[in-house]
Amino acid sequence: MLLAIAGAVLQYRLGDSRSLVGAAEVIDGDSLRLLGEELRLEGIDAPEYRQTCRDRNGGEVACGRQARRALAAMLALGNVSCTVSRADRYGRGLARCQQGDAEINAALVRQGNAVSYGAYQAEEAEAKAASRGIWALSFERPEEWRRSHPR
Repeated sequence: MLLAIAGAVLQYRLGDSRSLVGAAEVIDGDSLRLLGEELRLEGIDAPEYRQTCRDRNGGEVACGRQARRALAAMLALGNVSCTVSRADRYGRGLARCQQGDAEINAALVRQGNAVSYGAYQAEEAEAKAASRGIWALSFERPEEWRRSHPR
């Protein structure tokens, strides 16, 4: 009986997970639109579209645009499959998505086009150690950047 109650509470908190498959379009570095639904890639945080970073010489790099291009390149390879677990505070579905055999969320962090945001710490450590993507630059974590650049 306790197990049934625990399962009901978990389902209430997380909602029913569901799968979506199809051609997706990029919104920004960690968001996409699939079958008319806006999805946020769960466990990662990519630089905001307007966010810039600095290279070693102090030059400005459009790292938010780079993150968007990286996701767009993955989505251009064909249909994606996403498992949507629940909604975020903006009503977007939180999703883990696959492109073929590759998990998109993990790949973006591993490439240095996003940081860990509750998951993918090993992928972030790998990207940081290899100075990939934003780890080769000076940057603010996207969460910090959003706080200092409110809409």
